[in-house]
Amino acid sequence: MAALGGGEGAGPVLRRGLSLRCPRCGGTRLFRGWFAMAPGCPLCGLRFERAQGYFVGPVGRLRVLWGAFGVVFPIWFFRYSRGLWLALEYWLNPEP
Repeated sequence: MAALGGGEGAGPVLRRGLSLRCPRCGGTRLFRGWFAMAPGCPLCGLRFERAQGYFVGPVGRLRVLWGAFGVVFPIWFFRYSRGLWLALEYWLNPEP
Protein backbone atom coordinates (compact mmCIF):
# COMPACT_ATOMS: atom_id res chain seq x y z
CA MET A 1 0.00 0.00 0.00
CA ALA A 2 1.39 3.42 -0.96
CA ALA A 3 2.01 5.97 1.77
CA LEU A 4 -0.27 8.97 2.00
CA GLY A 5 0.98 11.91 -0.05
CA GLY A 6 3.82 9.86 -1.46
CA GLY A 7 5.26 9.55 2.06
CA GLU A 8 5.01 13.27 2.88
CA GLY A 9 3.05 14.71 5.77
CA ALA A 10 -0.19 16.59 5.21
CA GLY A 11 1.37 19.98 6.03
CA PRO A 12 3.64 20.42 2.99
CA VAL A 13 1.09 18.94 0.58
CA LEU A 14 -1.77 21.17 1.82
CA ARG A 15 0.50 24.22 1.90
CA ARG A 16 1.37 23.67 -1.77
CA GLY A 17 -2.30 23.22 -2.66
CA LEU A 18 -3.37 26.40 -0.88
CA SER A 19 -0.53 28.32 -2.53
CA LEU A 20 -1.96 27.11 -5.87
CA ARG A 21 1.13 25.05 -6.72
CA CYS A 22 1.48 21.40 -7.72
CA PRO A 23 0.78 19.37 -4.52
CA ARG A 24 3.41 16.77 -5.44
CA CYS A 25 6.45 18.94 -6.22
CA GLY A 26 5.36 22.58 -5.75
CA GLY A 27 7.24 23.49 -8.90
CA THR A 28 4.45 24.76 -11.16
CA ARG A 29 1.23 26.74 -10.86
CA LEU A 30 -2.18 25.03 -10.90
CA PHE A 31 -3.78 27.79 -12.99
CA ARG A 32 -2.83 29.41 -16.29
CA GLY A 33 -5.39 32.19 -15.83
CA TRP A 34 -8.06 33.14 -13.32
CA PHE A 35 -10.30 30.14 -14.17
CA ALA A 36 -8.18 28.12 -16.64
CA MET A 37 -6.52 25.23 -14.84
CA ALA A 38 -3.38 23.64 -16.27
CA PRO A 39 -3.86 20.00 -17.32
CA GLY A 40 -0.90 18.79 -15.27
CA CYS A 41 2.55 19.47 -13.91
CA PRO A 42 5.26 19.39 -16.59
CA LEU A 43 7.94 18.82 -13.91
CA CYS A 44 6.62 15.77 -12.06
CA GLY A 45 3.79 14.61 -14.36
CA LEU A 46 0.91 14.81 -11.86
CA ARG A 47 -2.44 15.18 -13.69
CA PHE A 48 -4.50 17.90 -12.01
CA GLU A 49 -7.96 16.84 -13.25
CA ARG A 50 -8.03 13.07 -12.91
CA ALA A 51 -11.42 12.55 -14.59
CA GLN A 52 -14.15 14.62 -16.26
CA GLY A 53 -16.21 16.27 -13.51
CA TYR A 54 -13.51 15.64 -10.88
CA PHE A 55 -14.07 19.03 -9.22
CA VAL A 56 -17.89 18.86 -9.02
CA GLY A 57 -17.64 17.86 -5.34
CA PRO A 58 -15.75 20.93 -4.13
CA VAL A 59 -17.82 23.29 -6.27
CA GLY A 60 -21.06 21.93 -4.81
CA ARG A 61 -19.76 22.15 -1.26
CA LEU A 62 -18.52 25.64 -1.94
CA ARG A 63 -21.97 26.78 -3.07
CA VAL A 64 -23.69 25.28 -0.03
CA LEU A 65 -21.18 26.53 2.54
CA TRP A 66 -20.61 30.01 1.18
CA GLY A 67 -23.88 30.78 -0.63
CA ALA A 68 -24.83 33.23 2.11
CA PHE A 69 -21.83 35.40 1.25
CA GLY A 70 -23.21 36.13 -2.19
CA VAL A 71 -21.31 35.97 -5.42
CA VAL A 72 -17.96 37.64 -4.74
CA PHE A 73 -16.51 35.27 -2.15
CA PRO A 74 -17.21 32.03 -4.10
CA ILE A 75 -15.62 33.50 -7.22
CA TRP A 76 -12.55 34.53 -5.24
CA PHE A 77 -12.35 31.22 -3.35
CA PHE A 78 -12.85 29.06 -6.47
CA ARG A 79 -9.13 28.70 -7.17
CA TYR A 80 -8.28 27.90 -3.56
CA SER A 81 -11.02 25.26 -3.30
CA ARG A 82 -9.53 23.47 -6.32
CA GLY A 83 -6.01 23.73 -4.92
CA LEU A 84 -7.08 22.40 -1.53
CA TRP A 85 -9.16 19.59 -3.07
CA LEU A 86 -6.28 18.51 -5.31
CA ALA A 87 -3.82 18.59 -2.40
CA LEU A 88 -6.13 16.49 -0.19
CA GLU A 89 -6.71 14.00 -2.99
CA TYR A 90 -2.98 13.71 -3.70
CA TRP A 91 -2.18 13.28 0.00
CA LEU A 92 -4.85 10.60 0.48
CA ASN A 93 -4.47 8.88 -2.91
CA PRO A 94 -1.14 9.70 -4.62
CA GLU A 95 -0.69 8.74 -8.25
CA PRO A 96 2.21 6.44 -9.02
